[in-house]
Amino acid sequence: MSILLAAGLGNPGREYAATRHNLGWTVIDALARKHGLVWRTEPAFEAELTRWEIAPGSACWLAKPLTFMNDSGRAVAALGRFYKLPPAATVAVHDDLSFDIGRVKVSVGGSAGGHNGVDSLIGHLGEGFARYRLGVGPKEPPEMDLKDFVLGDFTAEQLAIIQQKLDHYVDGLELLLASGADPAMNLLNRKEST
Repeated sequence: MSILLAAGLGNPGREYAATRHNLGWTVIDALARKHGLVWRTEPAFEAELTRWEIAPGSACWLAKPLTFMNDSGRAVAALGRFYKLPPAATVAVHDDLSFDIGRVKVSVGGSAGGHNGVDSLIGHLGEGFARYRLGVGPKEPPEMDLKDFVLGDFTAEQLAIIQQKLDHYVDGLELLLASGADPAMNLLNRKEST
């Protein structure tokens, strides 16, 4: 199924901009910037929204929920209902602690893995949406509280990796949105494992 809605998960506010939890926003912003798209705030959906014309006759909504991470599903589900989209037409772009910074994986379904934003999407949308997972691990130091880690800023070294990988992140997301989850999984997940 075609992806018709891509939601970058994060928290609104300048104090969260450089945090690990906002990597989804960083990547979806980079995609919008690459194509000269302009975000507009849509209070009815509690989100910022823009539309990317992928090809003639093919377009995708890009969204940044403004509900804060733990309630992302409310905004994404409102958009899905309005545009009559099944969960399978949606992708969540989000940070993932379960693999190293710089890596990306595409998956469909599964548990939230302790990610409150993904948990909120499962609660509001149900199962079946795609996930564009951006590695932010490992958690260092290991004993650090999970919330403090994901709401912490990237280190200078980590930021350098993010900047180096940003084009790769955007290219992978474009592939996912243009071709669907299966081709993106086949190419990106295999590439990432080598």
